[in-house]
Amino acid sequence: MTKASNFRDMAVTELDAALKDLNKELYALVNEMKRAKKLEKPHLLRQKKKDRARLLTIMHEKQSAAQ
Repeated sequence: MTKASNFRDMAVTELDAALKDLNKELYALVNEMKRAKKLEKPHLLRQKKKDRARLLTIMHEKQSAAQ
């Protein structure tokens, strides 16, 4: 789990790259769940979703502050 303070220290380009990585990880977890009907580590799905929400929130804050 990544803390919001770690995201705040990143540049916008780094945030974009982190978002792409999180989306790929989420996609892989969802596909695994649909294929096997069960995840080996189900807590990761919830954790990645929360990290993605934190990341999007920080990106929105940075965009609002820039304007």
